[in-house]
Amino acid sequence: MFDTIRSTTRLRWAAGFAVGALVLGAGAATASAASATEVSATPVTAALATSVVAATNTDEESLADKPYMGWSSYSMQVYAGNGQAWISADQIIAQSDAMHEKLQSHGYEYINIDAGWNGSNDEYGRPIPSETLYPNGLQAVIDHVHGNGQKIGLYFIPGISESVYEAAYPVYGAPECTTADVVKRPLQQADYWGIGHRIDFSTPCGQAYIDSIADMLGEWGIDFVKFDSVTPGSGVGDLSLDARDDVAAWSQALKRNDIWFELSWALDIRYADYWKEHADGWRIDWDVECYCENEALTTWDNIARLFPKAAEWWRHAGPNSGWNDFDSLNVGNGKMDGLTKDERRTAATFWAVSSVPMYVGNDMTNLDAYGLELLTNDEVIAVNQAGRPAHPVSTGSSRQTWFSTNPDGSVTVAVFNLGRTDADITVSLADLGVEGEVKVRDLWKKKNLGKATGEFVATDVPVHGTRLFTFTPAKNSTLTLNDDDARLTYEGAWTRNGGAEVPARAQALTVSSFDSSQGGTAPEPGPSNVRTINNNDPGIVYSGTWSQSGGRGMGDYQDDVHYSEANGSAFEYSFVGTGIDWFTETHSSQGEAEIYLDGVLVDTVDTFQADGRGVQQQVYSVRDLPNGSHTLRVVKKSGQFMLNDRLDIVQEGVIDVDHLAFDRAAPADAVVTLLRDPSELQSISRDGTSLTDGTDYTIAGDEITFASGFLAALPDGDTGLELRFRGDHRDDVHATADDGAAVSFTFSGKKLTLTGATGPDQGTAEIYLDGNLVDTVDLHSDTRLTQQVLFTLDDVKKGDHTIKIVKTSGDLLRFDSLSYVTR
Repeated sequence: MFDTIRSTTRLRWAAGFAVGALVLGAGAATASAASATEVSATPVTAALATSVVAATNTDEESLADKPYMGWSSYSMQVYAGNGQAWISADQIIAQSDAMHEKLQSHGYEYINIDAGWNGSNDEYGRPIPSETLYPNGLQAVIDHVHGNGQKIGLYFIPGISESVYEAAYPVYGAPECTTADVVKRPLQQADYWGIGHRIDFSTPCGQAYIDSIADMLGEWGIDFVKFDSVTPGSGVGDLSLDARDDVAAWSQALKRNDIWFELSWALDIRYADYWKEHADGWRIDWDVECYCENEALTTWDNIARLFPKAAEWWRHAGPNSGWNDFDSLNVGNGKMDGLTKDERRTAATFWAVSSVPMYVGNDMTNLDAYGLELLTNDEVIAVNQAGRPAHPVSTGSSRQTWFSTNPDGSVTVAVFNLGRTDADITVSLADLGVEGEVKVRDLWKKKNLGKATGEFVATDVPVHGTRLFTFTPAKNSTLTLNDDDARLTYEGAWTRNGGAEVPARAQALTVSSFDSSQGGTAPEPGPSNVRTINNNDPGIVYSGTWSQSGGRGMGDYQDDVHYSEANGSAFEYSFVGTGIDWFTETHSSQGEAEIYLDGVLVDTVDTFQADGRGVQQQVYSVRDLPNGSHTLRVVKKSGQFMLNDRLDIVQEGVIDVDHLAFDRAAPADAVVTLLRDPSELQSISRDGTSLTDGTDYTIAGDEITFASGFLAALPDGDTGLELRFRGDHRDDVHATADDGAAVSFTFSGKKLTLTGATGPDQGTAEIYLDGNLVDTVDLHSDTRLTQQVLFTLDDVKKGDHTIKIVKTSGDLLRFDSLSYVTR
């Protein structure tokens, strides 16, 4: 999966710059070790300390209340092929001045220097800046950046270099420790590239060494640290490399110096809570750069692959958590971005609505007019800085709608055409949780577009293009918030889903009509809980480079496959069910693939076959998942090819058979047994037309009886019916087992309705309005039911109010959704 060009580039810079930016304190030990009690600084360190400009983050708000905006050197380092030139004093000063002139008034403020900034180390094993890059000292550059009203960042990775370990320098501020004491034994690899040794943080010396570096950075006036090669992540998910102790140590040391802490790269989502606890931001995917030296900064594929990643990660970001990071936003100059104009706007839109850090990767001295337009639209920037990450209505199509609700009840809406042809994209207001009329504003055009009710159509969205809107509901509109909406506040221990949810479910039922007097026979009924998805299903999201091959004549399912030759290419499918199987071919030209389930690496399968070819081979299977929403992601790791043939989805059974038989020679009613509560059945339909309850069928208890008159009117052979069952709103819930756990919501409206689940494992909950107990609701029922009206509050007085739901008894409290009517 890992881009070997990227790795080679990093290592080349490491070799060129004594590995200083990559390994803490790397480089030849040119100074003699100081005595254990010596605390004076080297001339370089002292010079840095004598001209400190105070960090610019002196306000009272949290450092990471909103995503940061700025510039990073790395994209240009890769593009130019000469990393050193792009982090020199002259270049950093030029970029700072360009930001000050063109972008700073719009919120851009960070100037971040990536790999290669340091030369060697001081007599305490701490990194010091390169005298070649910064002949007048790095402090002069820091002062210039701060003088422009900006902030400045530097780059590090986990571990300590071999040379610093062997030199056994005293640790600054901890004379009882040396740099030989801080290394974990036996020696262990610390980073992806194997450059440094792992630090032992079980001893005080390990933390003291990191403290000494962070405190030095604080003295210099550094505002930001990018911490690269963080594992689990960075291409390693099996804990053979684990930098979590480094992350915790750096977090502690940087926090007291008020320095932003950003983790990189492709962090493992299984440890999202850990990253949120210790960092201000974290990269969720691979480098955005294409490593196309002197040709392009990035490619469309590197933008498109972020959509499924963002769909996994969006819930983890916010003002109280930290921020997902998509990497550099390379949209400033069409001659080097590697993107079309439409793709550049799509990237800018996706960065904005996802509330990820917006940091430019272009040469800011050379931005074209369109790039400046994209980077300085204050209405678009306001969406980003509001810090409400958008989420998709669905990722099952290449025409996607992403949205987030705002505190004033308005909804930010972005549509993306990830397909291959221009398209009209229809936005259903119901999908956004809005019932009523909305006013529509186009944020890129800064223009009001009128009103819409029911749906809004974004016309002629170009290939790889986008539109960005604000929908503002009119008076008396109803707004519905799902349980994972950012406007809700949870207190106590809550989990999302975890098997506590009930998803909506559609189940097929085949009626087979035959005549036994003419020799016809009935098919054998069986359970119908397996659904087959062909490789060309629109719900499968492909990222990377893929092609389709049909008419193969080899026995593949429906005689076609999708295939890729690029390592790192992937496909992803979100499904509702309890299991999934992946079928592919096996052949000598194929290799390994990594299997991710719900963002977690769960297996590596080998599709190599020494002799011959295997078709429709089941190479991965999982069962007994909690019944609910899941996502399978398969990533090509090795071999010349990876193929996708089909997926089999195992779903919860909601009726007992998959076939009914109707014998024309002996006509009779036919009975199906429901495996869910009958009240959950929403409709029975044929070819999209609903059957008539009481005429075509009747329901008594848990049985559906299909009338023989209805069955007799069906044609001979097989006729498909569909039974559709309700589920929790958007197929998810939040659940808690702790009495006293609560969820609250602040709103301004005239009516509020709480809707959700009841079940045999639920008890009571107290409802508070503005701190006053107004009701106790009983959520117990004999069977699990969904979308029940639990509480209604009418005639709410004008102004802002807060409703709070507190668990008081039962095994679980499930929270699903609430709605309110605007004034």
